[in-house]
Amino acid sequence: MSQVISEELTVEQAHQSIVAVKSQISKVLIGQDLVIENVLTTLFSGGHILLEGVPGLGKTLLVRAIAQCLDVDFARVQFTPDLMPSDVLGHSLYDMKQGEFTTKKGPAFTNVLLADEINRAPAKTQSALLEVMQEQQITLDGDTHKIESPFIVLATQNPLDQEGTYPLPEAELDRFMMKIEVDFPAIEDEVSLLKLNTLPQSNEQNVASLQKVISPKEIEQIKALVSNVLVDEQLYDYAVEIVRKSRSWHGVLHGAGLRGSINLIKAAKVNALMNNRDYVVPHDIKIVAPNVLRHRLILSADLELEGVDKNQVIDEILASVEAPRL
Repeated sequence: MSQVISEELTVEQAHQSIVAVKSQISKVLIGQDLVIENVLTTLFSGGHILLEGVPGLGKTLLVRAIAQCLDVDFARVQFTPDLMPSDVLGHSLYDMKQGEFTTKKGPAFTNVLLADEINRAPAKTQSALLEVMQEQQITLDGDTHKIESPFIVLATQNPLDQEGTYPLPEAELDRFMMKIEVDFPAIEDEVSLLKLNTLPQSNEQNVASLQKVISPKEIEQIKALVSNVLVDEQLYDYAVEIVRKSRSWHGVLHGAGLRGSINLIKAAKVNALMNNRDYVVPHDIKIVAPNVLRHRLILSADLELEGVDKNQVIDEILASVEAPRL
């Protein structure tokens, strides 16, 4: 399908660009195709992403590879207990020579921001990202600074080592479109990664050799295409019913809010485009639902003691809601 729904880009061209980006990233991040797709889904939806996985699975490598392929600015912040909000956003500095205050911009003034181990910093530093994630602007000493598009925050956290960490508050978690669990690759992929990382040129160095296959302008064109992807009225009802079920499901203390259904539709639109379609089908919503809803549910202690996790609950919710037949 190559129907034109934008003056400058067709669905086919957008699909090919996304495939090209995925192909480049897969050269250095082997065996994580689904993770790459989910990150790209979030990027072209205009959202932000939380990556969770044990150390050594390539979370930081993934973010660096994305920034390299997209030809955009990239900044990394290592979150630590002593990190201050001004270390992320910036601050005003008095210039003795000029006799006036000047703005020293922080690493958040970028296109791709890696917030590494975000739960290592206290809440006041975590919350420094709330404004820029929601409104794509930063306010310093009363002055508002717009951040150029594209802009995406990719935050990582380690699910195992919780000593000295600060759990993200619900308001912060809700700002992330998706929470992706990065797992170990299949055995054959792990062997390939072993070979790749023991060659004279390390895998880290390979990132710098990745081709820049998409420009910021084309990213914005793809995002414009996404906004025009067709969604049947029944699918809006379907998304809302899934989210509302999460609020009343047995053993769920708190379900997804309004951002849950909004992000379901946004992510489903990108998934449709990735499959070379200009319309959403029920499967698009089902495929993105776990990552969109996972961090928006709070389970009761009883449910957790029974060994039931959020993924199981989401699967049960999806199975209980009948998908529309279009």
